[in-house]
Amino acid sequence: MTSRSEMPTVILRPSKGWLGLDLKELWRYRELIYFLTWRDIKVRYKQAVLGIAWALLQPLLTMLISTIVFGVLLEVPSQGMPYPLFVLAALMPWSLFATSLQKSSISLVGNANLITKIYFPRLIIPISSVIAVLVDFAISLVVLLAMMIFYEIYPTWNVLWLLPLVILSVLAALAVGIWLSALNVQYRDVQHMVPFLIQIWMYASPIVYPIETIPAGIWRTLYGLNPMVGVVQGFRWALLGGAAPDMTMLVSAGVVLLLFISGLFYFRRMEKTFADIV
Repeated sequence: MTSRSEMPTVILRPSKGWLGLDLKELWRYRELIYFLTWRDIKVRYKQAVLGIAWALLQPLLTMLISTIVFGVLLEVPSQGMPYPLFVLAALMPWSLFATSLQKSSISLVGNANLITKIYFPRLIIPISSVIAVLVDFAISLVVLLAMMIFYEIYPTWNVLWLLPLVILSVLAALAVGIWLSALNVQYRDVQHMVPFLIQIWMYASPIVYPIETIPAGIWRTLYGLNPMVGVVQGFRWALLGGAAPDMTMLVSAGVVLLLFISGLFYFRRMEKTFADIV
C-alpha cells in the first residue's frame, strides 16, 4: 500500500495568456462529461407529465403554427416542397441550436456549487449541456422521417451530409454558448438577453422562408454571416433535395469556426476567475 507521504502532489496553477488551452485535459475528464450529460438528461425529464413526448410536441406545434401563418395565410414560397416539411426540416437544426445555446449560456452559473468546490476543466460544463440536447434532436428526427414518408419524399445520397451538418450545428451552439456562458458569470444580464436573442435569431434565419428571398450577391453573402443560414440550407438540401447550398454555406461555416476558436481562448482566459465571481 502506498503511504500518504509517497503519494504524488498535484499543484494547480492558472493558465497564462490566450494559448493555455489543453484539449488533452478534456479527454482525461471524459467520464465527467458523460456523468454531467446524463444528469442533464435525467433532470430535463424528471417529474415531467409528458416526459420525452416534449421532444416531439415542440417541433410539431411550431411547424403547425408556422404552416398556418406563413404557409396558408401569407403563402410564403417553399421551393416547391410541402410547406410543413419545408419548415420542419429547418426546425430540426434550429431547435438543436436554440436549446443548446440557451442551456450552455447559463450552465456555469447553474453549476456554481461544482465550480467553487472542486477542480476540473470548466469547459466540460457547457459541452455536457450541449451534448444532452442531442437526445431531443434524435427523437424529433424520427418525426421528420415519418413526415417525409407521408409526403413520399425519400432521402438521396445527400443524406450522408447530415452528420457533418449536425456537428456544424452543435459547434455553432457551443461557439456562441461558451462566449455567453463566460460573459454570464460576470454580467448576469446575459441570461435575460439570451431568450430575446434566440427569438430574433430565428427570424433572421431561413426557417419559415426560403433563402432565395434574400437577393443574390453581396446581400446573400452578408446574410451568410449568420452561422445558422448555412446549417439550415444544408439540412433542407441533405434531406429534401433541391438546389445545392451556395457560397453562403462556406461563409456560415467560416463564421462558426472563427467564433468557436475565439470562444475557446476567451473562455480559457477567463476560467481562472469563475470560482471567485460565480
